[in-house]
Amino acid sequence: MTFADRAAGGTDKPDASVVRDALGVGVAVGLSGFAFGVTSAGSGLGLLQTCALSLMVFTGASQFALVGALAAGGNPFTAAAGAFFLGVRNAFYGLRLSQLLALPRAVRPFAAQWVIDETTAVTLAQPTRRAARIGFTVTGLTLYLLWNLTTLLGALGAKAVGDTDAWGLDAAGPAVFLALLAPMLKTPTERAVAGLAVLLGLGLLPVLPAGAPVLVAALAAPAAVFAEGRRAGRAQQDAAERPQEDR
Repeated sequence: MTFADRAAGGTDKPDASVVRDALGVGVAVGLSGFAFGVTSAGSGLGLLQTCALSLMVFTGASQFALVGALAAGGNPFTAAAGAFFLGVRNAFYGLRLSQLLALPRAVRPFAAQWVIDETTAVTLAQPTRRAARIGFTVTGLTLYLLWNLTTLLGALGAKAVGDTDAWGLDAAGPAVFLALLAPMLKTPTERAVAGLAVLLGLGLLPVLPAGAPVLVAALAAPAAVFAEGRRAGRAQQDAAERPQEDR
């Protein structure tokens, strides 16, 4: 269904509602940049290094993977490779969002910096292209500003905060993303993909390098679609054979 089809069906969404939802996501997740700043400083990275990661990388999972590996004593090149592989998913998000947003070519390189989990989730939840553009822009801008500001504050106040695990700040981002994703899982196939991805991602964490479990979990989608196709094929075959048996 296209954006025009949805709008014709009466599912248009007020701009104010889109902005409100986007701001909620941007603020909730942006504040967790504080946890990254503290974690990064605790892993041995300097203030400029920590802020540069948020400014230029700007994908929380990859940033946490990098500093987590460094804090555990991992090789810097291995840590960077794991962060890179974890960030590959954003390229797939970009392929989808480029079609939905249809931004001018001159704007796309700048918009690409904001293609992350949260902006993708907010954009995909909108019924029209206008709403999608508003959601993407407001979420991206709010999150980018807050994430970098709180990264700076976290790095400066790392010694005063202590252990971020006790505060649970690092769970804010994933929690918001799951809250956005859950209502979108409407069909059995979509729920099967999500469930299989979770099992693959969590089950492979102890045996694969950082970032690799997420990439392997992406295989849940083609696996579930293949299984669904085979099930539908068997159902059609059974339906075709049934009239012959009735004769």
